[in-house]
Amino acid sequence: MLYFLTVGTVLGLSAGFAPGPLLALVISETLRHGIPAGVRVALAPIITDLPIILLTLLVLAKLSAFHNILGALSLAGSLFLLILAWQSLRTRGIALHIRETAPKSLTKGVAANALNPHPYLFWISVGAPTMTKALTLHLGALLAFLVSFYVFLVGSKILLALFVGRSRSFLSGRPYILTMRFLGLILALFALVLFRDGLFLLNIL
Repeated sequence: MLYFLTVGTVLGLSAGFAPGPLLALVISETLRHGIPAGVRVALAPIITDLPIILLTLLVLAKLSAFHNILGALSLAGSLFLLILAWQSLRTRGIALHIRETAPKSLTKGVAANALNPHPYLFWISVGAPTMTKALTLHLGALLAFLVSFYVFLVGSKILLALFVGRSRSFLSGRPYILTMRFLGLILALFALVLFRDGLFLLNIL
C-alpha cells in the first residue's frame, strides 16, 4: 500500500509541476483573471481523465492473463518515464507570455487536457502496468495509487496558481527548478522499477 501511495504521490507531483499545456493555462488564467481562475483550470484532469481510467481498467480486465502485452506496456512506460525524468532534469524555469482573453477557465482547462496526448500516453504506458500490479494485491492498493496521484496532481497545480498569483518570478526561481530536478531523479528510479517489472512479465528475469 505504501509503495502505491508513494508512486501516486511522485507521479502526481511530477505531472502537476511539469511544463505543459495545462500548466501554461493554469499560469495564464491565474495572471489574467486571478487565483480562482487558475484553480478551476487545475481541476480539469479530474473531469477529463475519468473516461481514460475507466477504459484502461476495462482493457486491463481483458489483458490480465496476457503477461507479454503487459510486459511490453511496462517497458514502454519505463521509456516514457525516462523521457519525463530527462525533461524535469533539464528544466530551466518557465517564461511568461500573457495575452488578455475572456475568462472561461474550467472549459479551457478541460479542452487543453482532453487534447493533450500526455494523459493518454501516461495511462496506457505507465498507469496500466501500475494499476495491474496494484490490482494483483488489493483494491485498496489501486485506490491508494489513484487517490494520491490526483490529490498531488491537482494539489500541485493549485499550489502553483497560489504562488504565481503572488509572485510572477516563482516559476523562474531556484526553488521551482530544484523541485523539478529532484522529481526528475525520482521519476528515473520509478522508470527502472517499471523496466524491471516489464522484464519479469516477459519472463526475461
